[in-house]
Amino acid sequence: MTTEARNWTKSSYSGSGGTCVEWAPASASATGLVPVRDSKSPCGPVLDIPAYAFASFVTGVKAGEFGTV
Repeated sequence: MTTEARNWTKSSYSGSGGTCVEWAPASASATGLVPVRDSKSPCGPVLDIPAYAFASFVTGVKAGEFGTV
């Protein structure tokens, strides 16, 4: 857990249907962990994902490996 202030950015893949994900890129650069949260619950839990795993996930999403929702 961290006490640093984070500047959150909404994912460009988030739709308008309430399925919005935010991440904090500056924090990711500084720590090697990508913080991710649900934009509808800014005081809720934050997942800190290792940068290499997050990069692999984003590559898979862009390649369509997870289909469509």
